[in-house]
Amino acid sequence: MSEAIDVSTTPNALKAGKGFFGHPLWLAILFFTEMWERFSYYGMRGLLIIYLTQHFLFSDERSALMYGAYTALVYVMTIIGGSLADRYLGQRKAVTFGAILLVLGHFGMAFEGEGSKEILTYQGAEYQVTLDGRGGDANQIIISESGTSKISFNDGASEMIIDDPAAVGLPVTIATADYTTRIEKEPLFVNILYLSLALIIAGVGYLKANISTIVGALYGYEDPRRDSGFTIFYMGINLGSFLSSISCGILGIVYGWQYGFGLAGIGMLLGLIVFIWGQKYLGGAAEPPDPAKLKKSVIGPINVELACYLVGLVIIAASMLMVMNAHLIPDWFVGMLGVAVFLGLCAYATTKLQGDERSRMFAAIYFVLAQIPFWALFEQAGSSLNLFTDRLVDRSLFGWSVPAPVFQSLNAAFIFIFAPIFAWMWVALAKKKMEPSTPVKFAGGVFLVGLGFLALVAGMKVSGAAGMTAVGFIFLVYWVHTMGELMLSPVGLSAVTKMAPARVVGLAMGSWFLYSGLSNYLAGVIARGTGAETIGGQLTDIAAAKATYAEVYTNVAYVAMGIALVMLLISPLIKKLMRLDTIAQKNAAPDTQGLASPAE
Repeated sequence: MSEAIDVSTTPNALKAGKGFFGHPLWLAILFFTEMWERFSYYGMRGLLIIYLTQHFLFSDERSALMYGAYTALVYVMTIIGGSLADRYLGQRKAVTFGAILLVLGHFGMAFEGEGSKEILTYQGAEYQVTLDGRGGDANQIIISESGTSKISFNDGASEMIIDDPAAVGLPVTIATADYTTRIEKEPLFVNILYLSLALIIAGVGYLKANISTIVGALYGYEDPRRDSGFTIFYMGINLGSFLSSISCGILGIVYGWQYGFGLAGIGMLLGLIVFIWGQKYLGGAAEPPDPAKLKKSVIGPINVELACYLVGLVIIAASMLMVMNAHLIPDWFVGMLGVAVFLGLCAYATTKLQGDERSRMFAAIYFVLAQIPFWALFEQAGSSLNLFTDRLVDRSLFGWSVPAPVFQSLNAAFIFIFAPIFAWMWVALAKKKMEPSTPVKFAGGVFLVGLGFLALVAGMKVSGAAGMTAVGFIFLVYWVHTMGELMLSPVGLSAVTKMAPARVVGLAMGSWFLYSGLSNYLAGVIARGTGAETIGGQLTDIAAAKATYAEVYTNVAYVAMGIALVMLLISPLIKKLMRLDTIAQKNAAPDTQGLASPAE
């Protein structure tokens, strides 16, 4: 789970001693704060799509779009949170406020209610169809006034088969055309779900970009500890992801949704406590750039600082509406937004910049766009791939059926193992003048994310039309995707901030996060295409569902690999646009984006 980290720093690095593996003590505070924040985020994320389809009984299609809208907004709102911190609040206040919102949101997810009910009507009588547990191992059951029976479906799902017809007063088989179903939801708890997701979106918006900005400000431009400091911080992200995918995944599926979400909330609470406790070591840094300005009135009793917090409430309300109505947002609208921003960036580069600056800005725009196919496929991990693992994979390991969310820990585990190898490999290749250029690395990352899905489809075909896919192919797809991630993600935002002129680094970073969000929304659209018919949150026709997954994954894989080939062919042109021979002159100028010093 290598995530974009704001690597633009300021010359006003914190004057801190060596207290954490030879690094400033504040790095330890930020390490554990971010570790617990990512623990809560990925712990909840691993359960979310299964929770939506099984507990609230949203369709696969609507669940995928809700999930895509949620993850997209998480990225987009970092633009607002980062801007408010840079201009008014300062990073300390923004991170604290974001952490509070996150605690509220994660604990809100634990309020689940009894869940939605699926009511089946047959010959005028009503029955409830539900599951006897959670996750892919749960059985579909039908409940009548007289008893309960397991149910299943024949090949093609044209008939429902009642295991114990006498217990429920039904025939052995019922044609699916002879009954109807409807979903009865609990409006209060559905709205709590929407509100909780919106709180998390706003919380991440205020926290995510700003905490990495503080990390960058721990070091001066020439501090040799800078790269290793970001590496340590980066490992905190993956440690939180690894631990939460396992612990929250097991608790949520085996023992109850509220326990998995509750543990995620406890993790975020620990992160908030660590950050508040550690503020005494910050030495006055990460404070507002102009503390007096925060006290100025905006409207009546509302001063600038309070207005910044009220913006959070606007983000919550807007996010709640968009997640709630994600299925009503036309795909063309999101696409047109991306096109409009692209045209705006091109217009700026053409009219406001000249020479090498213009050339490098076009290179930055390329990298902003080139991430889209990668993240659109990679982010299937939390949505369609999670449901596929839950429903269509033999998850047995050493005699234990492993809950599907646990497999999302594989990404972080592979990063632990292979990130140092990749770092060594790039250095070794650079010494031999054989290191691939950044555009070539991007092309390799996109190619591998497509290849991973082709490998998974091969595994599906091996197991037959309706057989469970071997769990080894889940290990394989996560490994191939992680290799692609290690080629693209660590250099992505870094390349954008290096290419963009110093005065518009903030604009370039905002564009990166915006298109990361659009990529996640596109991931939801792709996941929607894998949607299958369910009853009680489980599949009715395994063969049809498996065929749909194979078709969608094959199509997107070939598209991604085709795009990667084009990216590889144009990589010399992009490298030329980067003007690497004059980049040293650009870096010599101070970059004033990021953390404001108390003196400003």
